[in-house]
Amino acid sequence: MTQSSARKFDAARAGEYASQSRIALAGYDACHELSACMLSAALGEGKPARVLVVGAGGTAGEIITAARLEPAWSFVAVDPSPPMLDLARAHLDAAGIPDRVQTVLGTVREIDSSASFDAAIMIGVLHHLPEDEAKQEILAQIAARLRPGAPLVIAGNYRPYASQPLLMAAWAARWRMNGAMPDEVQSKMNKILHGAQPPQSEEAVISLLGQAGFVAPLRFFASLFWGAWLARRASTAT
Repeated sequence: MTQSSARKFDAARAGEYASQSRIALAGYDACHELSACMLSAALGEGKPARVLVVGAGGTAGEIITAARLEPAWSFVAVDPSPPMLDLARAHLDAAGIPDRVQTVLGTVREIDSSASFDAAIMIGVLHHLPEDEAKQEILAQIAARLRPGAPLVIAGNYRPYASQPLLMAAWAARWRMNGAMPDEVQSKMNKILHGAQPPQSEEAVISLLGQAGFVAPLRFFASLFWGAWLARRASTAT
């Protein structure tokens, strides 16, 4: 996530993030659980691994879930939003795993480019980045810090929101299901329509991954506009 994108995640938004994100994404916890399971399956059960987590602020759900599944993993968590990173640190403390997680305020560029990570996770970031150039940049920065063949789990919204009115209506219904009044629902929908720029399609996500040096993307989770994939950094072996 860029510094400009991080400005959306101020103290007010951080305070409501845990509850709001679980309404906005049906299957929020399932996505995080499956992400951990996919990485474990890709890396091998019980093996030590150093995992880069990009856009880690908020619930720290991807870290906590993965840490419980794989006790030998350690994490470097980066996020440019101070309130969101503070929230993540609080959740990590409550989960009793702060010693296994290094937190970094900033962007992926703040992480030593010579560092070799065994895996990476980026959940809920890509659709907040403007235009393909910024999306391509962050994926390339992640790829540069991964070992050849290392897995990346990436998850976020794809498809332009206005292109799928039925999915938007279902999304609005989910807010109603969770007690939102009509004015609040309309406000949520307006914020969604104007607050992010998802990739144009699943094919666009795969293209972005390929241009950044990732291969063999496999989608393992979907929910309305949301998708999650596992891809691997291309091997440099001849």
